[in-house]
Amino acid sequence: MKKIVVLVDRVGRSIDDSAFELATAARSAAGASVVGLVAGHDLASYGAELARWFDEVVLVDDARLAVPDGDAWTAALAPLLRAEAADCVLAAHTNHGLDYAPALSVRLDLALVSDCLSVDLSGPAVTAVRPVHGGKVHARVAVDPAAGGCLVTLRPGAVRAGACPERGGTVRNAALPAGFAPRRRFVETVAGDAGEVDITQADRLVGVGRGIEDAESLDLVRDLAAALGAEVACSRPVVDKQWLPKSRQVGTSGKSVKPKLYVALGISGSFQHLGGLKGDPFVVAVNKDPKAPIFSVADVGIVGDLYEVVPALTAKLQSLKG
Repeated sequence: MKKIVVLVDRVGRSIDDSAFELATAARSAAGASVVGLVAGHDLASYGAELARWFDEVVLVDDARLAVPDGDAWTAALAPLLRAEAADCVLAAHTNHGLDYAPALSVRLDLALVSDCLSVDLSGPAVTAVRPVHGGKVHARVAVDPAAGGCLVTLRPGAVRAGACPERGGTVRNAALPAGFAPRRRFVETVAGDAGEVDITQADRLVGVGRGIEDAESLDLVRDLAAALGAEVACSRPVVDKQWLPKSRQVGTSGKSVKPKLYVALGISGSFQHLGGLKGDPFVVAVNKDPKAPIFSVADVGIVGDLYEVVPALTAKLQSLKG
């Protein structure tokens, strides 16, 4: 593996955490040159931060790229990626990534492996694992970069960002191709209802999943949250049953959160849920299944029935408070 290019997403005025996750994945290719490529407007402040993670950072800074637009990104980045001649291009499997990745793969004749749960760049081939048949089966896919390169989109949260490597990379600006003209016109951004509580701002969260048996049992969760000074969150099954509002869902189809403490009750720990858990929170997991994926990311794991564990935890916390 000679060169890997990471396409860097932004959220508002910040670099999306997926950029650091992808940089971590790219570092599994020993000896490879890792390039971060970001498009947008007013990017000067991002260069130094990204240079800590990449050997080289390429900024495509233009007012016409201020709003994420997959069609514009394809037109702007295709010539640059062709010149980079990367063995592998990594992108986040986000709404924005879904917009531009297929078009880029066609424009550059790159093999596309999308919606991946993991990627291994350590060998001569790029090996990725992705769900098929509605997630019931995981397929292992291998691509030979020597056949013309590939583009892999990775689910946010599938790879945990490692320690910053402090690479001290170079930063350069790249111009848009001649004749560049966006074909879409931005109209407006419609923000979703934040609900009565914004869980994205909470330092402590108690999340509940399908392990809870009925809506009435949520009082156990609320009591624990109150004892911790935390907000209540949930995984998708709880929202699907309409026991809690969508505004409290953590996951790739819900909210991305950055708590300092996350208590997961009866949550299996699917990639969809963990994809919404950002930063490096202290995770406490309670689940009856000792093989639940949530235990692989938990700092403290309790194998047990939440109906027994939660009241005991709540009582202990209340007694400590006097």
